[in-house]
Amino acid sequence: MRIGLFTDSYPPYINGVSTSVETLKKSLEDLGHIVYVVTVGQDATNYDYDEKNRILKVPGIPLGIYDYRAASIYPLRVVNKIKSWKLDVIHSHTELCMGIFARLFAKQFGIPLVHTYHTMYKDYTYYVSRNHKYFDLGCKKAVEYLSKFYCDKTANAFIVPTIKTYHLFRNEYDYDKDIYIVPTGIDCTRFYEENLDKDKLLDVKKKLNYKKNDFVVIFVGRMAEEKNIEFLLRSMLHVKNKNIKLLLVGDGPDKEKYEQLAQDLNVEKSVKFTGVVPWDEMPYYYHNANVAVTASKTETQGLTVIEAMASNLPAVCIEDEAFHTMVVDGMNGKFFETEEECAKLLDKLKEDKKQLNNLSNKSKMVAKKFSLEEFATSVLDVYNAAIDNFNNKKDIPSIIKRVVKKEKEKFSKKNKEVDEDVSSTKQ
Repeated sequence: MRIGLFTDSYPPYINGVSTSVETLKKSLEDLGHIVYVVTVGQDATNYDYDEKNRILKVPGIPLGIYDYRAASIYPLRVVNKIKSWKLDVIHSHTELCMGIFARLFAKQFGIPLVHTYHTMYKDYTYYVSRNHKYFDLGCKKAVEYLSKFYCDKTANAFIVPTIKTYHLFRNEYDYDKDIYIVPTGIDCTRFYEENLDKDKLLDVKKKLNYKKNDFVVIFVGRMAEEKNIEFLLRSMLHVKNKNIKLLLVGDGPDKEKYEQLAQDLNVEKSVKFTGVVPWDEMPYYYHNANVAVTASKTETQGLTVIEAMASNLPAVCIEDEAFHTMVVDGMNGKFFETEEECAKLLDKLKEDKKQLNNLSNKSKMVAKKFSLEEFATSVLDVYNAAIDNFNNKKDIPSIIKRVVKKEKEKFSKKNKEVDEDVSSTKQ
Protein backbone atom coordinates (compact mmCIF):
# COMPACT_ATOMS: atom_id res chain seq x y z
CA MET A 1 0.00 0.00 0.00
CA ARG A 2 1.21 3.55 -0.77
CA ILE A 3 0.43 5.77 2.23
CA GLY A 4 0.76 9.52 2.83
CA LEU A 5 1.03 10.82 6.41
CA PHE A 6 0.20 14.53 6.75
CA THR A 7 1.31 16.22 9.99
CA ASP A 8 2.19 19.67 11.35
CA SER A 9 4.73 18.13 13.71
CA TYR A 10 7.56 15.75 12.91
CA PRO A 11 11.13 15.16 14.16
CA PRO A 12 13.46 16.86 14.87
CA TYR A 13 10.61 18.61 16.72
CA ILE A 14 9.73 16.37 19.68
CA ASN A 15 6.24 15.89 21.09
CA GLY A 16 3.64 13.15 21.25
CA VAL A 17 2.31 13.66 17.73
CA SER A 18 5.82 13.70 16.21
CA THR A 19 6.66 10.48 18.00
CA SER A 20 3.40 8.83 16.98
CA VAL A 21 3.74 9.71 13.28
CA GLU A 22 7.40 8.71 13.09
CA THR A 23 6.60 5.45 14.88
CA LEU A 24 3.72 4.71 12.50
CA LYS A 25 5.91 5.37 9.45
CA LYS A 26 8.58 2.95 10.65
CA SER A 27 6.04 0.32 11.68
CA LEU A 28 4.24 0.37 8.32
CA GLU A 29 7.53 0.26 6.43
CA ASP A 30 8.63 -2.75 8.47
CA LEU A 31 5.51 -4.53 7.14
CA GLY A 32 6.55 -3.73 3.56
CA HIS A 33 4.41 -0.66 2.80
CA ILE A 34 5.65 2.53 1.08
CA VAL A 35 5.11 5.52 3.39
CA TYR A 36 5.52 9.23 2.63
CA VAL A 37 5.41 12.10 5.14
CA VAL A 38 4.20 15.63 4.34
CA THR A 39 5.02 18.12 7.08
CA VAL A 40 6.00 21.73 7.78
CA GLY A 41 9.62 22.78 7.26
CA GLN A 42 11.80 25.46 8.82
CA ASP A 43 12.17 27.47 5.60
CA ALA A 44 9.45 30.07 4.96
CA THR A 45 9.81 30.13 1.17
CA ASN A 46 11.27 26.85 -0.12
CA TYR A 47 10.16 23.26 0.11
CA ASP A 48 12.48 20.34 0.72
CA TYR A 49 12.11 16.68 -0.27
CA ASP A 50 14.21 13.92 1.25
CA GLU A 51 13.82 11.29 -1.45
CA LYS A 52 15.61 8.54 0.46
CA ASN A 53 13.37 8.79 3.53
CA ARG A 54 10.32 10.02 1.57
CA ILE A 55 9.80 13.14 3.73
CA LEU A 56 8.48 16.33 2.10
CA LYS A 57 8.60 19.62 4.01
CA VAL A 58 6.48 22.53 2.78
CA PRO A 59 7.36 26.18 3.54
CA GLY A 60 6.58 27.07 7.16
CA ILE A 61 6.33 30.23 9.26
CA PRO A 62 6.69 30.41 13.07
CA LEU A 63 3.49 30.73 15.12
CA GLY A 64 5.12 32.00 18.32
CA ILE A 65 3.78 28.99 20.31
CA TYR A 66 6.71 26.77 21.34
CA ASP A 67 8.47 25.79 18.08
CA TYR A 68 5.28 25.25 16.11
CA ARG A 69 5.23 26.42 12.51
CA ALA A 70 2.35 26.83 10.07
CA ALA A 71 2.42 26.03 6.37
CA SER A 72 2.59 29.35 4.51
CA ILE A 73 1.80 28.14 0.97
CA TYR A 74 1.18 24.93 -0.96
CA PRO A 75 3.32 25.36 -4.13
CA LEU A 76 2.19 23.70 -7.34
CA ARG A 77 5.39 21.65 -7.44
CA VAL A 78 4.48 20.26 -3.98
CA VAL A 79 1.07 19.24 -5.28
CA ASN A 80 2.62 17.65 -8.35
CA LYS A 81 5.21 15.82 -6.24
CA ILE A 82 2.53 14.30 -3.97
CA LYS A 83 0.38 13.47 -6.99
CA SER A 84 3.30 11.52 -8.48
CA TRP A 85 3.34 9.21 -5.43
CA LYS A 86 -0.01 7.67 -6.52
CA LEU A 87 -1.22 7.30 -2.93
CA ASP A 88 -3.76 4.64 -1.99
CA VAL A 89 -4.72 6.41 1.24
CA ILE A 90 -4.00 9.70 3.04
CA HIS A 91 -3.72 9.74 6.83
CA SER A 92 -4.04 13.16 8.48
CA HIS A 93 -2.64 13.71 11.98
CA THR A 94 -3.73 17.32 12.51
CA GLU A 95 -6.80 19.51 12.18
CA LEU A 96 -4.67 22.53 11.29
CA CYS A 97 -2.51 23.44 8.26
CA MET A 98 -1.37 20.02 7.04
CA GLY A 99 -4.77 18.59 7.93
CA ILE A 100 -6.51 21.14 5.72
CA PHE A 101 -4.01 20.40 2.95
CA ALA A 102 -4.65 16.65 3.35
CA ARG A 103 -8.41 17.18 3.12
CA LEU A 104 -8.15 19.37 0.00
CA PHE A 105 -5.70 17.06 -1.71
CA ALA A 106 -7.75 13.93 -0.92
CA LYS A 107 -10.91 15.53 -2.28
CA GLN A 108 -9.23 16.96 -5.38
CA PHE A 109 -7.59 13.71 -6.44
CA GLY A 110 -10.12 11.21 -5.13
CA ILE A 111 -8.06 9.51 -2.40
CA PRO A 112 -9.55 7.92 0.76
CA LEU A 113 -8.83 9.98 3.90
CA VAL A 114 -8.20 8.68 7.44
CA HIS A 115 -7.89 11.07 10.37
CA THR A 116 -6.39 10.60 13.85
CA TYR A 117 -7.42 13.00 16.62
CA HIS A 118 -4.30 13.39 18.76
CA THR A 119 -4.89 16.52 20.84
CA MET A 120 -7.55 17.39 23.42
CA TYR A 121 -7.82 20.97 22.16
CA LYS A 122 -10.49 21.88 24.68
CA ASP A 123 -7.81 21.58 27.39
CA TYR A 124 -5.52 24.03 25.60
CA THR A 125 -7.91 26.93 24.88
CA TYR A 126 -6.42 29.01 27.71
CA TYR A 127 -3.44 29.73 25.43
CA VAL A 128 -5.89 31.80 23.36
CA SER A 129 -8.45 32.92 25.96
CA ARG A 130 -5.90 33.63 28.72
CA ASN A 131 -8.43 32.09 31.14
CA HIS A 132 -11.12 34.73 30.51
CA LYS A 133 -14.22 32.72 31.43
CA TYR A 134 -16.68 33.66 28.66
CA PHE A 135 -14.02 33.93 25.98
CA ASP A 136 -12.79 30.48 27.00
CA LEU A 137 -16.31 29.05 26.66
CA GLY A 138 -16.45 30.51 23.16
CA CYS A 139 -13.08 28.99 22.30
CA LYS A 140 -14.22 25.58 23.54
CA LYS A 141 -17.37 25.74 21.38
CA ALA A 142 -15.25 26.70 18.38
CA VAL A 143 -12.93 23.76 19.07
CA GLU A 144 -15.93 21.42 19.30
CA TYR A 145 -17.36 22.67 15.99
CA LEU A 146 -14.05 22.43 14.13
CA SER A 147 -13.24 19.00 15.61
CA LYS A 148 -16.63 17.59 14.63
CA PHE A 149 -16.49 19.18 11.18
CA TYR A 150 -13.06 17.82 10.36
CA CYS A 151 -13.72 14.34 11.71
CA ASP A 152 -17.36 14.02 10.59
CA LYS A 153 -17.53 15.78 7.25
CA THR A 154 -14.19 14.99 5.66
CA ALA A 155 -12.76 11.66 6.83
CA ASN A 156 -13.65 8.22 5.49
CA ALA A 157 -12.44 6.69 8.79
CA PHE A 158 -11.71 8.21 12.19
CA ILE A 159 -9.11 7.06 14.76
CA VAL A 160 -8.68 8.02 18.43
CA PRO A 161 -5.88 6.68 20.66
CA THR A 162 -7.83 6.08 23.89
CA ILE A 163 -11.25 5.49 25.42
CA LYS A 164 -11.04 9.02 26.86
CA THR A 165 -11.08 10.59 23.38
CA TYR A 166 -13.74 8.12 22.28
CA HIS A 167 -16.04 9.31 25.08
CA LEU A 168 -15.29 12.96 24.23
CA PHE A 169 -16.72 12.48 20.74
CA ARG A 170 -19.52 10.11 21.69
CA ASN A 171 -20.78 11.83 24.85
CA GLU A 172 -19.79 15.50 24.56
CA TYR A 173 -19.69 16.02 20.79
CA ASP A 174 -22.57 13.60 19.93
CA TYR A 175 -20.51 12.01 17.15
CA ASP A 176 -22.53 9.07 15.80
CA LYS A 177 -20.24 7.54 13.15
CA ASP A 178 -17.73 4.72 13.59
CA ILE A 179 -14.75 5.50 15.83
CA TYR A 180 -11.70 3.23 15.83
CA ILE A 181 -9.65 3.13 19.05
CA VAL A 182 -6.00 2.50 18.12
CA PRO A 183 -3.44 3.23 20.86
CA THR A 184 -0.10 4.47 19.53
CA GLY A 185 2.64 1.86 19.74
CA ILE A 186 6.26 2.38 20.69
CA ASP A 187 9.51 0.50 20.18
CA CYS A 188 9.52 -1.05 23.64
CA THR A 189 12.78 -2.91 23.03
CA ARG A 190 14.88 0.25 23.16
CA PHE A 191 13.83 0.69 26.80
CA TYR A 192 14.73 -2.82 27.91
CA GLU A 193 17.62 -2.86 30.36
CA GLU A 194 19.37 -5.68 28.49
CA ASN A 195 19.60 -3.44 25.41
CA LEU A 196 21.25 -0.49 27.19
CA ASP A 197 24.90 0.47 27.09
CA LYS A 198 26.13 -0.17 30.65
CA ASP A 199 28.80 2.54 30.49
CA LYS A 200 26.29 5.11 29.27
CA LEU A 201 23.88 4.09 32.02
CA LEU A 202 26.63 4.68 34.56
CA ASP A 203 27.45 8.08 33.01
CA VAL A 204 23.86 9.26 33.39
CA LYS A 205 23.81 7.95 36.96
CA LYS A 206 26.91 10.02 37.78
CA LYS A 207 25.41 13.06 36.08
CA LEU A 208 22.21 12.84 38.14
CA ASN A 209 24.28 12.25 41.30
CA TYR A 210 21.62 10.51 43.39
CA LYS A 211 22.56 8.65 46.56
CA LYS A 212 22.16 4.90 46.94
CA ASN A 213 19.15 5.22 49.25
CA ASP A 214 17.37 7.83 47.13
CA PHE A 215 13.99 6.85 45.68
CA VAL A 216 13.69 8.63 42.31
CA VAL A 217 10.27 9.56 40.92
CA ILE A 218 10.49 10.61 37.26
CA PHE A 219 8.20 12.81 35.18
CA VAL A 220 8.89 13.21 31.46
CA GLY A 221 7.14 15.92 29.46
CA ARG A 222 6.80 19.55 28.54
CA MET A 223 7.25 22.09 31.32
CA ALA A 224 3.93 23.83 30.74
CA GLU A 225 0.67 24.53 32.56
CA GLU A 226 -1.32 21.71 30.93
CA LYS A 227 1.08 19.10 32.35
CA ASN A 228 0.14 20.06 35.93
CA ILE A 229 3.74 20.25 37.18
CA GLU A 230 2.68 22.49 40.06
CA PHE A 231 0.61 19.59 41.44
CA LEU A 232 3.73 17.39 41.54
CA LEU A 233 5.79 20.07 43.25
CA ARG A 234 3.12 20.65 45.87
CA SER A 235 2.84 16.89 46.42
CA MET A 236 6.47 16.95 47.55
CA LEU A 237 5.36 19.07 50.52
CA HIS A 238 3.42 16.08 51.84
CA VAL A 239 6.08 13.41 51.28
CA LYS A 240 7.37 12.11 54.63
CA ASN A 241 10.44 10.23 53.44
CA LYS A 242 13.15 12.77 52.62
CA ASN A 243 14.93 10.29 50.34
CA ILE A 244 12.13 10.58 47.79
CA LYS A 245 13.36 12.76 44.91
CA LEU A 246 11.37 14.20 42.01
CA LEU A 247 13.16 14.17 38.64
CA LEU A 248 11.55 16.46 36.02
CA VAL A 249 12.79 15.71 32.51
CA GLY A 250 11.96 18.13 29.70
CA ASP A 251 11.79 21.79 28.80
CA GLY A 252 9.05 24.27 28.09
CA PRO A 253 7.76 27.83 28.54
CA ASP A 254 7.14 27.48 32.30
CA LYS A 255 10.36 25.75 33.35
CA GLU A 256 11.79 28.83 35.08
CA LYS A 257 8.46 29.44 36.82
CA TYR A 258 8.50 25.90 38.23
CA GLU A 259 12.11 26.20 39.32
CA GLN A 260 11.15 29.32 41.25
CA LEU A 261 8.07 27.60 42.70
CA ALA A 262 10.24 24.73 43.97
CA GLN A 263 12.32 27.29 45.84
CA ASP A 264 9.25 29.12 47.16
CA LEU A 265 7.84 25.81 48.45
CA ASN A 266 11.23 24.95 49.94
CA VAL A 267 11.37 21.61 48.11
CA GLU A 268 14.22 22.48 45.72
CA LYS A 269 16.58 20.03 47.44
CA SER A 270 14.23 17.18 46.56
CA VAL A 271 13.57 18.28 42.96
CA LYS A 272 15.86 18.16 39.93
CA PHE A 273 15.17 19.77 36.53
CA THR A 274 17.16 18.27 33.66
CA GLY A 275 15.99 20.43 30.77
CA VAL A 276 16.02 18.88 27.30
CA VAL A 277 17.29 15.30 27.08
CA PRO A 278 18.24 13.78 23.68
CA TRP A 279 15.77 11.16 22.41
CA ASP A 280 18.36 8.38 22.38
CA GLU A 281 19.31 9.04 26.02
CA MET A 282 15.79 8.83 27.44
CA PRO A 283 15.94 5.07 28.33
CA TYR A 284 18.94 5.79 30.57
CA TYR A 285 16.99 8.39 32.57
CA TYR A 286 14.06 6.02 33.09
CA HIS A 287 16.47 3.35 34.33
CA ASN A 288 17.85 5.75 36.93
CA ALA A 289 14.38 6.07 38.48
CA ASN A 290 12.18 3.84 40.63
CA VAL A 291 8.71 5.07 39.70
CA ALA A 292 7.14 7.19 36.94
CA VAL A 293 4.58 9.84 37.87
CA THR A 294 2.19 12.15 36.00
CA ALA A 295 -0.52 14.56 37.12
CA SER A 296 -1.47 15.70 33.60
CA LYS A 297 -5.18 15.61 32.79
CA THR A 298 -4.83 16.78 29.18
CA GLU A 299 -3.38 13.62 27.63
CA THR A 300 -5.03 11.70 24.83
CA GLN A 301 -2.78 8.77 25.63
CA GLY A 302 0.52 9.64 27.33
CA LEU A 303 3.30 7.83 25.48
CA THR A 304 5.82 8.56 28.22
CA VAL A 305 3.81 6.32 30.54
CA ILE A 306 4.28 3.40 28.13
CA GLU A 307 7.99 4.24 27.83
CA ALA A 308 8.30 4.14 31.62
CA MET A 309 6.45 0.82 31.79
CA ALA A 310 8.75 -0.66 29.12
CA SER A 311 11.60 0.45 31.41
CA ASN A 312 10.11 -1.66 34.23
CA LEU A 313 8.74 1.33 36.13
CA PRO A 314 5.32 1.32 37.84
CA ALA A 315 3.15 4.24 36.68
CA VAL A 316 1.68 6.46 39.40
CA CYS A 317 -0.97 8.56 37.64
CA ILE A 318 -3.62 11.10 38.47
CA GLU A 319 -7.13 9.66 38.06
CA ASP A 320 -7.86 10.31 34.40
CA GLU A 321 -9.45 8.12 31.73
CA ALA A 322 -6.51 8.63 29.36
CA PHE A 323 -4.32 6.35 31.49
CA HIS A 324 -6.86 3.53 31.91
CA THR A 325 -5.88 2.12 28.52
CA MET A 326 -2.43 1.19 29.82
CA VAL A 327 -2.50 1.25 33.65
CA VAL A 328 -4.45 -1.15 35.85
CA ASP A 329 -4.59 0.03 39.46
CA GLY A 330 -2.73 -2.40 41.70
CA MET A 331 -1.33 -4.46 38.83
CA ASN A 332 1.22 -2.22 37.07
CA GLY A 333 0.56 1.13 38.69
CA LYS A 334 -1.48 3.27 41.07
CA PHE A 335 -3.94 6.15 40.75
CA PHE A 336 -4.34 9.21 42.96
CA GLU A 337 -6.64 12.23 43.07
CA THR A 338 -5.09 14.64 45.57
CA GLU A 339 -1.59 15.87 46.37
CA GLU A 340 -1.80 14.09 49.72
CA GLU A 341 -2.78 10.79 48.07
CA CYS A 342 0.09 11.11 45.59
CA ALA A 343 2.60 11.69 48.40
CA LYS A 344 1.18 8.80 50.45
CA LEU A 345 1.54 6.40 47.49
CA LEU A 346 5.15 7.42 46.94
CA ASP A 347 5.95 6.96 50.62
CA LYS A 348 4.37 3.52 50.61
CA LEU A 349 6.19 2.37 47.46
CA LYS A 350 9.47 3.58 48.94
CA GLU A 351 8.95 1.37 51.99
CA ASP A 352 7.16 -1.62 50.44
CA LYS A 353 9.76 -3.23 48.17
CA LYS A 354 7.60 -6.30 47.56
CA GLN A 355 4.72 -4.24 46.17
CA LEU A 356 7.14 -2.11 44.13
CA ASN A 357 8.70 -5.21 42.57
CA ASN A 358 5.31 -6.75 41.75
CA LEU A 359 4.17 -3.57 40.00
CA SER A 360 7.50 -3.28 38.15
CA ASN A 361 7.38 -6.85 36.86
CA LYS A 362 3.88 -6.38 35.44
CA SER A 363 4.72 -3.02 33.84
CA LYS A 364 7.05 -4.43 31.21
CA MET A 365 4.54 -7.17 30.39
CA VAL A 366 1.69 -4.68 29.85
CA ALA A 367 3.91 -2.38 27.75
CA LYS A 368 4.40 -5.21 25.23
CA LYS A 369 0.73 -4.84 24.27
CA PHE A 370 1.68 -1.54 22.63
CA SER A 371 4.16 -3.05 20.17
CA LEU A 372 4.94 -1.50 16.78
CA GLU A 373 3.55 -4.45 14.83
CA GLU A 374 0.24 -4.38 16.74
CA PHE A 375 0.00 -0.62 16.11
CA ALA A 376 0.67 -0.88 12.37
CA THR A 377 -1.66 -3.85 11.86
CA SER A 378 -4.53 -2.06 13.61
CA VAL A 379 -4.03 1.10 11.53
CA LEU A 380 -3.94 -0.95 8.31
CA ASP A 381 -7.33 -2.42 9.23
CA VAL A 382 -8.67 1.13 9.46
CA TYR A 383 -7.11 2.04 6.10
CA ASN A 384 -8.93 -0.87 4.47
CA ALA A 385 -12.20 0.22 6.11
CA ALA A 386 -11.64 3.78 4.82
CA ILE A 387 -11.01 2.51 1.29
CA ASP A 388 -14.22 0.47 1.43
CA ASN A 389 -16.19 3.47 2.75
CA PHE A 390 -14.71 5.67 0.04
CA ASN A 391 -15.53 3.21 -2.75
CA ASN A 392 -19.09 2.78 -1.45
CA LYS A 393 -19.61 6.55 -1.46
CA LYS A 394 -18.09 6.77 -4.92
CA ASP A 395 -20.57 4.19 -6.19
CA ILE A 396 -23.61 6.12 -4.94
CA PRO A 397 -23.94 8.44 -7.98
CA SER A 398 -23.82 5.46 -10.40
CA ILE A 399 -26.40 3.62 -8.26
CA ILE A 400 -28.66 6.67 -8.38
CA LYS A 401 -28.24 6.90 -12.16
CA ARG A 402 -29.20 3.25 -12.55
CA VAL A 403 -32.28 3.70 -10.35
CA VAL A 404 -33.34 6.84 -12.26
CA LYS A 405 -32.83 5.05 -15.57
CA LYS A 406 -35.01 2.12 -14.45
CA GLU A 407 -37.71 4.48 -13.21
CA LYS A 408 -37.66 6.32 -16.53
CA GLU A 409 -37.98 3.04 -18.39
CA LYS A 410 -40.91 2.03 -16.17
CA PHE A 411 -42.55 5.43 -16.72
CA SER A 412 -42.06 5.21 -20.48
CA LYS A 413 -43.46 1.69 -20.54
CA LYS A 414 -46.54 2.76 -18.57
CA ASN A 415 -47.08 5.74 -20.84
CA LYS A 416 -46.82 3.48 -23.87
CA GLU A 417 -49.36 1.08 -22.37
CA VAL A 418 -51.72 3.98 -21.62
CA ASP A 419 -51.38 5.28 -25.18
CA GLU A 420 -52.14 1.81 -26.55
CA ASP A 421 -55.22 1.51 -24.27
CA VAL A 422 -56.49 4.92 -25.38
CA SER A 423 -55.90 4.05 -29.02
CA SER A 424 -57.77 0.73 -28.76
CA THR A 425 -60.67 2.43 -26.94
CA LYS A 426 -61.02 4.97 -29.75
CA GLN A 427 -61.10 2.19 -32.28
